[in-house]
Amino acid sequence: MTKTRTHKHKKHTGQIPGTLVYTGEKSDKEFYVECFDYTKETIEESILIDIEDAVNYKETDSVTWINVEGLNYTKEIEHIGNQYGLHPLVLEDIVNTTQRPKIDEYDNYLFVVLKMLYYDKEEKIVIEQVSMVLGKNYVLTFQESEGDVFGTIRDRLRHANGRIRGLKSDYLLYALIDAVVDKYFSIIETLGNKIEDLETELFAGHSREGINIEVQQLKREILKVRRAIFPLREIINRIEKGEHPLIYKRTITYYRDIYDHLIQVSENIDIYREMIWSLMDMYMTTISNKMNEVMKVLTIIATIFIPLTFIAGIYGMNFDNIPELHYKYSYYILWGIMLMLFLGMLYYFKKKKWL
Repeated sequence: MTKTRTHKHKKHTGQIPGTLVYTGEKSDKEFYVECFDYTKETIEESILIDIEDAVNYKETDSVTWINVEGLNYTKEIEHIGNQYGLHPLVLEDIVNTTQRPKIDEYDNYLFVVLKMLYYDKEEKIVIEQVSMVLGKNYVLTFQESEGDVFGTIRDRLRHANGRIRGLKSDYLLYALIDAVVDKYFSIIETLGNKIEDLETELFAGHSREGINIEVQQLKREILKVRRAIFPLREIINRIEKGEHPLIYKRTITYYRDIYDHLIQVSENIDIYREMIWSLMDMYMTTISNKMNEVMKVLTIIATIFIPLTFIAGIYGMNFDNIPELHYKYSYYILWGIMLMLFLGMLYYFKKKKWL
């Protein structure tokens, strides 16, 4: 049965620019909005039942993080976007889960799209799009589904760990991006362990059934991770070298640290990518060596039986005047000659190390 592939970009064909069309998988999850509003001394954590309440945090002196889960609720997202003055094309990119990681700069906010990676219960890589909007005193994040890598950020906000509650919203954006990048390291480490395990197995000469499928799956995973991570370097580079008024000079150093981490992750990805290609070559070499071993054994067997078959063919002919035909010990002599030929050839093959 042939599997039909769906193309998510077709959903945008003929649409007016700025039209919100969710391109991800439909979910039964309810629309969920959590809010952290904090200063250095205080913090308020709440779940926003009424999305109208989100606009109350736009012009406060405190810093606010509003996290939205459920990109299939396009009307609610459009309403929040209108409250915060987001451009229609920004809202379109938020619900377009195939959007390439990027950064757009506007007069009073920054819009960042990146990919959040983690493993699910079946040990498969999940790539989820996260959109972030940085304003003067707020950060909006939009996720496709529940579950993320921001648990440590929530704990730091609740317990005032580190400097996160003492700095502005640009530092909060840094902390959120840094949490995503830190998760990249664990993803890369797991992929590296899988590749090394397969490499060890193939070096040992093992080629169990299905190992080629595992190599191909790892190859696809590496390519998916590479496509998700590499564009983020450009984003951080633009933040680091840009002069947007929402990014203060004191936080540029922290963004530079993210860039260094991304360089390290990228180098590891390139290394593992080369290792994957080497694994494929190694697998083909292992299969070829096994085939050669089989062909060598069959060739030796055929070579041994060629002279024996020749002798049997000569004395199997129905001529009356074969000299040895009526000799009393001909049968035993013939067996002796054939046995000597067999043993002699085995000795010769052993001496040549063909066996």
